[in-house]
Amino acid sequence: MRIYLHIGLQHVGAERLQSVLRDKREQLLTKGVLVPHVAGTQNHTRLFMAVTDPDHVDTLRYNRGYISAEKQAQLQAVLLDGLRRDIALHAPSTLILTAHQLGTQLSRRSELERLRALLVTLSDDIRIVAHVDAQARILPQLFAEQILEGRTASLARELEMARDGNWWQSSLDTHPVVDPQAGQFEETQGAPFWLDFVALQTFWEDVFGAGSVCYRAYRPELFHSAEVTEELRAAFGISDQIGKVAPVAPPPPAAAAWLTRGRQFNVLLLKLLARGEHILPRKLWRQMIQDLHIDGAPIDPSQLGALTHHFAADNAALCEGHPDLTPDLFDVPIAQDSWTEADPTLGFRASQYLLAFLHRIDKATTEARAAREGDLQQLQEDRAAQAPPAATAQLSAPANRLMPPLAVKNFEMLQTSSFKPHNRLGQLDEQVERPPYSEVPPRPRADDNSGNVIVGCMKNEAPYILEWVAYHRMIGVDNFLIYTNGCSDGTSEILDRLQALGILQHRNNDNWKGNSPQQYALNQALKEPVIRQAEWVIHIDVDEFMNVRCGNGTLADFFAHAPEATNVAMTWRLFGHNGVTALAEAPVIAQFDHCAPRFCPKPHTVWGFKTMFKNIGAYQKISCHRPNKLADDKRQEVKWVNGSAQDMTVEAIDNGWRNSKKSIGYDLLQLNHYALRSAESFLVKRQRGRALHVDRSIGLNYWIRMDWNDHKDVTIQRNLPRLQAELARLMADDTLRLLHQAGVAWHRAKAAELHQTAEFEELYRRALEIDLTATERVAWALSLDMES
Repeated sequence: MRIYLHIGLQHVGAERLQSVLRDKREQLLTKGVLVPHVAGTQNHTRLFMAVTDPDHVDTLRYNRGYISAEKQAQLQAVLLDGLRRDIALHAPSTLILTAHQLGTQLSRRSELERLRALLVTLSDDIRIVAHVDAQARILPQLFAEQILEGRTASLARELEMARDGNWWQSSLDTHPVVDPQAGQFEETQGAPFWLDFVALQTFWEDVFGAGSVCYRAYRPELFHSAEVTEELRAAFGISDQIGKVAPVAPPPPAAAAWLTRGRQFNVLLLKLLARGEHILPRKLWRQMIQDLHIDGAPIDPSQLGALTHHFAADNAALCEGHPDLTPDLFDVPIAQDSWTEADPTLGFRASQYLLAFLHRIDKATTEARAAREGDLQQLQEDRAAQAPPAATAQLSAPANRLMPPLAVKNFEMLQTSSFKPHNRLGQLDEQVERPPYSEVPPRPRADDNSGNVIVGCMKNEAPYILEWVAYHRMIGVDNFLIYTNGCSDGTSEILDRLQALGILQHRNNDNWKGNSPQQYALNQALKEPVIRQAEWVIHIDVDEFMNVRCGNGTLADFFAHAPEATNVAMTWRLFGHNGVTALAEAPVIAQFDHCAPRFCPKPHTVWGFKTMFKNIGAYQKISCHRPNKLADDKRQEVKWVNGSAQDMTVEAIDNGWRNSKKSIGYDLLQLNHYALRSAESFLVKRQRGRALHVDRSIGLNYWIRMDWNDHKDVTIQRNLPRLQAELARLMADDTLRLLHQAGVAWHRAKAAELHQTAEFEELYRRALEIDLTATERVAWALSLDMES
């Protein structure tokens, strides 16, 4: 496998290439090219943050909480594990990793050595790719970006350096001692060492080997056109055609007068921060600079002639050594007048603006200190309650094209409604990848104690059974009682083999009676010894995973937080198809990591729950979501809690199957609900047992209600190593492995068959067109409820 390491550079098309790589990720995978999501959605910043020296804290590590060496080491371990997992799954011939920070912020040999040490565990065939442009054209854009981040030095510094000699070393000499609290970062305050392309090549090749670096030309007319995919093919050795993309306009240059304003403001702001009395979030800092905006002419690259002169000989040598570079790339006219800082205009005084902004800085400081004391959530709630109604948001293009009038009306109503969804609930950062959980050996139990027992029903779920069983065994489930009816994909045979291996108990439910096979099965389950002798009874389906988010991620860890609980309302977190279209054999919990927002009281399905209940004889019936028919003499013994272990007995003791604003909580436990899985899995699921019509709730409407992809939650993925270990133990049984493989093949064949059926292909096409924000999805789902 060849690794292409794309190191930028900044402001020479890196963002455009990364955007196209992201959009073409699945198509490239079919050609053997892996652009891993685990390293970052678009710019692979996790790779960069994982390899910087511990004391080299930049704005990314600072903002994302990877300041300590321990947290950075955890990030590196999680990243490497994820990359290995993706490579093992897809077996690519090419791996593309891209982060412009690699080229523009790694300035220490120790960092490159750490990066190489990480990558050679994957492959030692590593090529470095960077795009370059004339230094005089890059520097004004970089200067504007640095101003937004807090730079205080003018461009006169770089022009003086160009006249004096060694650019690389002179630039490193401008790097301040890193002090995040005071706004001092190397890449913000320091000069760009990497504009010395010859020195940059030497720096990288000293670690990765002679000839490992390939420079390519940044040509805006190509990069921003539909033909940019041709550059992708050439840069990363892709032989197959990968199609065109929509053209985009290049970003407009910043006005020189605005940059002067920003720089002068930064000088005073850093003096304020140096006193140590204020805390300034980076987002607010950038916003204040934006508020100083004024239109005007940009910095003229021709006035940076000293820079062009300094690098002329080196650039000519680069053209000899890199076939894609030509002299015209570095041809920048040189003006007679050298650069001078622009007038900020209109009598601008930075001190007046700082005084005007001081209340915002004071407020941010108060909030930051409150956050350290655990009070941030309350502050946010208070501020939200006092804020004036927000301006009406605009529908996205897909929503504007597809949503019916009633849904549009609901969308407008939600803008000022307390039911508008958001992710500001709870304190757990669900996007942070944490160290994996350790394996837990089976608990010793007496013969008359079946422990924690899942009772469930299945129909045609062959590809997913082993993962689901292995996962729940690893978090503390001791036994399973599974009922099936009408299976044709090998589900029953897999369960029979698991029963023969002593892992679960399987019951055929083909002869069910009454209103539903599920309720008939649950009624029969009450007669089974494995349920009668259980400590805890759990009724969930094979597309639901109990995600314990405390301790070592086991049921015992959750029970320790709720020792008096008899009933646990495990609230759904609905996970969407996450852009995955094809049915793959990879673990469900690894493939799908985007979900509904934490605060989403409407539609009613989002906060539905399933119940885990203690077997104390309090309820006489198991229903789909909860036990029912409470015995009067047990009422005082019953205590219901939510996924945050908070008491919700009054609300749930007699009836109900969903949480309210008062009872919602899943800080410690949530039920990850993968109702769709991939788009092809959805087709197979919706086909089961009946003809399908795309306009009925069984089809497209179900997709609208369930395909949530707004927020990332990787908390369950800490279980992947122990899941894989248990899966390997199960797959060691040849019979079971062959049955599983046959089940996967059946589902793939069924998906292919459904693609050939006009009705299902239409459902597939229409479903993938629906790309909505959370608020738009709520609005549309509510309109479906109203129509029903």
